[in-house]
Amino acid sequence: MRLVVNLARRGAVAPVMLACLALFVLMVMTFLDVMLRSVLNAPIEAATELTRILMAIMVFSVLPIISARGEHISVDLTDGIFLTLKLDRLRDGLIHIVSGVMLLWPIRRVWVLAERARDYGDVTEYLGIPQFYIGWFIAAATAVTALALVVTGILHLFAPALLEKEQ
Repeated sequence: MRLVVNLARRGAVAPVMLACLALFVLMVMTFLDVMLRSVLNAPIEAATELTRILMAIMVFSVLPIISARGEHISVDLTDGIFLTLKLDRLRDGLIHIVSGVMLLWPIRRVWVLAERARDYGDVTEYLGIPQFYIGWFIAAATAVTALALVVTGILHLFAPALLEKEQ
């Protein structure tokens, strides 16, 4: 089991690199758009649609990793109670599992919307990029997030030692 966890940790590098690449392209595009707009009065026409696509790639590619590692923003108002009663592991496991299961509804809805965009032939305004691709990506990344949350919840409950960060 430890081998699977280590492989998952190593495999988490690819989506992070994808998010980094998307961020770099977004930074370069924004810089060029500002410079072209200011100097030549010729902005990049497709900057808005590329920004939306790159932001979706950045956010949803790292969503499974952030969720599995518990690095999302949270307010722990009940930590004192659960730590005193030594129920924090149970709470964390159940929250991860319930959160993963609850993601099934948005996965289904995004998939339906992506399929609808594919059926209608929706494309972006300037570049003509089919919009269903980004919908599929969002649905797939959310599905991986749901799986990661459920597995993390099960590990919290039954094998918490596997969740320890490597030194």
